[in-house]
Amino acid sequence: MSEATQQPAVPALVVVSGMSGSGKSGALHTLEDLGYYCVDNLPAELLPEFVRRMRAGDSAPEKVAVVIDARSLGDLSDVPAMLSQVGAMGLNPRLLFLEARSEVVLRRYADTRRRHPLSHLGLSLADAILLDRQALRPLRQIADILIDTSELNVHQMRRRILSEFGLESAGLALLFESFAYRHGVPGDADFVFDARVLPNPHWDARLRPLSGRDPEVRDYLDAQPEVATYVAQVQAFLDTWLPKLSTDTRSYVTVAFGCSGGRHRSVYLAERLARHSREHGWREVATHHRELD
Repeated sequence: MSEATQQPAVPALVVVSGMSGSGKSGALHTLEDLGYYCVDNLPAELLPEFVRRMRAGDSAPEKVAVVIDARSLGDLSDVPAMLSQVGAMGLNPRLLFLEARSEVVLRRYADTRRRHPLSHLGLSLADAILLDRQALRPLRQIADILIDTSELNVHQMRRRILSEFGLESAGLALLFESFAYRHGVPGDADFVFDARVLPNPHWDARLRPLSGRDPEVRDYLDAQPEVATYVAQVQAFLDTWLPKLSTDTRSYVTVAFGCSGGRHRSVYLAERLARHSREHGWREVATHHRELD
């Protein structure tokens, strides 16, 4: 196994901010996969008190991530002072700011048909995007990490987050990804395994609406001898060769599993191999299910 990464010297706090439609939800999900205790849409003025409460218990999380953006109550120009208060409490706050060009945000909202959080003000979508950008200017100016997601897909953005926050010291971050072959193989996967050779839960009417995250699907696949053989062979391969990559200059490796629909077998395998890796000492392990997330 690779060298164990060390814990950060002080508790870590990541404040995620940025424009609506820039990918904040995906960033927060990735941080959650990396072991951060995550809170979405925290009112800005509650940040210091939230941190105090988080640190009060005996089992306080070592890594915390919160989203503060234009939805939050209070004056966002006060956030820099709040971050200073948090730093005085012994945390190491970092501000991650995500943005995208206005035309890209417009297209994303048109594609998803979601409402912009500021549309309740009676604004057009274009005006809501402009107001969002203006309201967030105080946070953008003090960002420790600024990511423009205009040209990034969700997978590329996750890898940026892994690269920035997945490694507290030298080591390798692992991403286990599931996908459907009918939508194409992920272009940046390092290893790709085909799960279409395995029994397909899709043909069981009880299991069809579920996914590989659900216990009923896991139980079904766990009971299949072919699945046990497949998993054992893939585990042996990864246990042998992934540690060799930890001496390279790369910061992360993506292991992808594909099946027909990207809902059952591939999801099951990605989750199972991620769990296996965590149990065998890999500190930074995340999952992403392309057809589900």
